[in-house]
Amino acid sequence: MSIPRARAAILGIAGAELTAAERGLFAELPPLGFILMGRNIVEPSQVADLTAELRALVGRDDAPILIDQEGGRVQRLRPPHWRQAPPSSEFGALYRLDAQAGLEATWLNARLIAAELFELGINVDCAPVIDVRQVEAHDVIGDRAFDSDPAIVSTLGRAVIGGLAAGGVTAIIKHIPGHGRAMVDSHFDLPTVDAPLDELDGCDFAPFRALASERCWAMTAHIRYDALDRSAAATLSPVAIEAIRRRIGFAGILISDDLSMKALTGDMAERTRQVFAAGCDLSLLCNGDLDEVACILEASPELPVETKARLDQSLTQPTQTARFDRNESLARLDALLTRNSA
Repeated sequence: MSIPRARAAILGIAGAELTAAERGLFAELPPLGFILMGRNIVEPSQVADLTAELRALVGRDDAPILIDQEGGRVQRLRPPHWRQAPPSSEFGALYRLDAQAGLEATWLNARLIAAELFELGINVDCAPVIDVRQVEAHDVIGDRAFDSDPAIVSTLGRAVIGGLAAGGVTAIIKHIPGHGRAMVDSHFDLPTVDAPLDELDGCDFAPFRALASERCWAMTAHIRYDALDRSAAATLSPVAIEAIRRRIGFAGILISDDLSMKALTGDMAERTRQVFAAGCDLSLLCNGDLDEVACILEASPELPVETKARLDQSLTQPTQTARFDRNESLARLDALLTRNSA
C-alpha cells in the first residue's frame, strides 16, 4: 500500500463540504485518513462525493475513512436516509434468550451496516463496543455494551467484526483496555478505575484479549487505571499501552480516542506527542477545528514502516462471496429481534 507523506493522524472536517483552507492544509500535510461526524452528513450522494474528494485530496484510494456507526444512541448515519440500528444491548439480551439467534442477528446487523457504509466510501467503523457493562457505572457506555458477561461480549464482538468484514469494512474494537467501570463520562472528565489487576484481567480485559488476533483496529480508553499507571490516562500511558500490547496481546492498529475530549489535559500538540510516546499508532481528532487539526498534523509523525505493515494486515475487502440481499437480511433480522419482545 502506497501512502506518500501521510501523517499518522485521522481527522475530522468542519462541515458537509471541504473548505478552501482544509484543502490547502491537507494537500500540504496529508493525514492518513478522516472521520465523519453528524455535521458532515446530509444525504447519500453528498456523503459519497465527500469521501471521494477526501481520498482524491490525499492521493490514496484506500485512505481510511472512519465513522461511529454502532447503532442505538451512537450512529452518525440516521433516518430518513439510513436505517436506525438497535443498540448492542438488544443483541446481548437476545443471545441470553437464544444464543444462536443472538449470534445470527448480531452478524446480520453488522453486515447491513457494512453495506450502507461501503457504498458511501466509508471503510472503517468505530464499532463494536466490547466494554463489559457494569450496572453501577456511568451510562456513557450503558446500552452500547452487549452484556455484563465478558464471554457474551467476546462472542458478539467477534460476530460484528465478521459481519463488517464480509461487507468490506474494518472494525475498531473499543475502548481498550475497557471502559465499562467508568464512573464519569470521559468526554467531560477523567475517569479513574481502582479495581485490582486480577479483577481487570478476568473481566474488563477479557473481551479484548479474546479478540486480539482478529483483523481489526482498537481504540484506546481515556481512563486512568490505578493498577497500571496512576499518573496518566491509558491513551497517554506507556505502561498501559505496554499492557495492551503484551498483557492483552493486541498487535494491530491502535488509535487514540478523540484527543479533544476533556478527560485529557494540555494543548493539542502536547497531547499528540504523548499519544505517540505512549505507543499508539494513530492520533484522532474529531472536532474539525482547523487550528487544532493543523496542530495535530504538525505534531503527528509521518506514518512509520511498522504502522504501514499493520494497515496492510487490517484494511479489508469484502469477504462474502455469496449474493447479499439487503431486504431478505433485514426481514430475517427483524424476525429474530421480535423474540426479545415475545
